[in-house]
Amino acid sequence: MKVQRIQAIENLIHEKGSASLDDLCKQFNVSKNTIRRDIAKLLQKNTIKKVYGGVVSIYNNPEEIRPFENRDTENHAEKQLIGKAAADFIEENDLIFIDSGTTTSCLAAALPTDKEITIITNSLDVINFASEMDNVKLIVIGSTFKTSTKSFVGVENWGFFEKYNITKAFMAATALSTTHGVMNSDILEYEIKRHMMEKAREKFLLVDHTKVDKSALLTYGELAEFDWLVTSKEMAGGCLGYCADVGVLVRLV
Repeated sequence: MKVQRIQAIENLIHEKGSASLDDLCKQFNVSKNTIRRDIAKLLQKNTIKKVYGGVVSIYNNPEEIRPFENRDTENHAEKQLIGKAAADFIEENDLIFIDSGTTTSCLAAALPTDKEITIITNSLDVINFASEMDNVKLIVIGSTFKTSTKSFVGVENWGFFEKYNITKAFMAATALSTTHGVMNSDILEYEIKRHMMEKAREKFLLVDHTKVDKSALLTYGELAEFDWLVTSKEMAGGCLGYCADVGVLVRLV
């Protein structure tokens, strides 16, 4: 029975791409300690990976198991074009949030030098770029550094940020689908993303075409919540058609 359950758990994780420990407890009607022991067995097979609050399939979520530097080199030319296109939307006196991610880092490299702007970010790359720019005021969010994503997570006082009227949020994603929305795999980053989605007047999703029809642990927003999708011409047509249906504007590079 135990062996059958462990196999069923593994099959479910690969089928969905990810699963939380709470969901697995409900699905298999066992305690969290039992699920943890089952997951420990599966981890020995190296087909799944633990993330905060759950597990992801290595086969369906390669983005989460590769170092940031490795991910940054993949589709880099495409990401650079996306970053430059997104920078065109930045206007004088904007207060913008720039999410952590390899594509949003390319936006940081393309920031305008002739406009006075304020940036809120939790991305180390964005901080490094913006700190060298005289026209940028920089506000850093997050108290704990996460090496795998080169980002800061953990906000102790959200009230501090409530006073800011964010004009634009430039968001990244681990995965994207028309059915499951815009996803990431870390609960601490999820909290930052959700807060900034709620605060921003305009929301821009910056993703390369490889993120579509993938899966990750957490959905931090629906695609229809965004005002703009900035992506490449290689993006799957089904996603672009969905954007047209729900009123999301698309900028292709």
